[in-house]
Amino acid sequence: MTENNPHPLDHVARIQAEWARERPDVDVTPQAVIGRLHRLGALLTRQLCLVYDKYGLSEGEFDVLAALRRAGRPYERAPGELAAHTMVTTGAMTKRIDRLERNGLVTRRRSAEDGRARVVALTPAGRKLIDRAFTDHMRNERALMDAVSPEEAAQLETLLTAWLARLDTPPDQPQPPTAT
Repeated sequence: MTENNPHPLDHVARIQAEWARERPDVDVTPQAVIGRLHRLGALLTRQLCLVYDKYGLSEGEFDVLAALRRAGRPYERAPGELAAHTMVTTGAMTKRIDRLERNGLVTRRRSAEDGRARVVALTPAGRKLIDRAFTDHMRNERALMDAVSPEEAAQLETLLTAWLARLDTPPDQPQPPTAT
């Protein structure tokens, strides 16, 4: 425990202390945040994937079904749209759609507006599955968030939203200048 941190030394703090001892010439303070976010991200992903696994879905497949469900009736999007809404490449999207189609959760058809374009749509079985999975997913997220107070959650949301806005520049936008 330190004066600024009432918690005992965690994994990240131990690593920082070792680096500070071995490389006192390098500022390791960014590890305090980045290291903990990285560890937290891995722990959260592991917990979130337990729900996806329960429904026979990968994280990416859950994401595709959720993007289709969020689209509203008739629960369909073009593959490129799906890629944009899930932030994956079209190649990765094709593999996900192939598996979901084999499992009867989505269908592919030609677009009514443009016969060259394709549309991916939820099947009734896909909609039923994502509705159940999403309900469990949100219950799981609530349980994970119960580890912090509502005030802490609000602070985290504000901080992470601001930080992400500075780092997550869309590909077609110029990158923000970095401090030198």
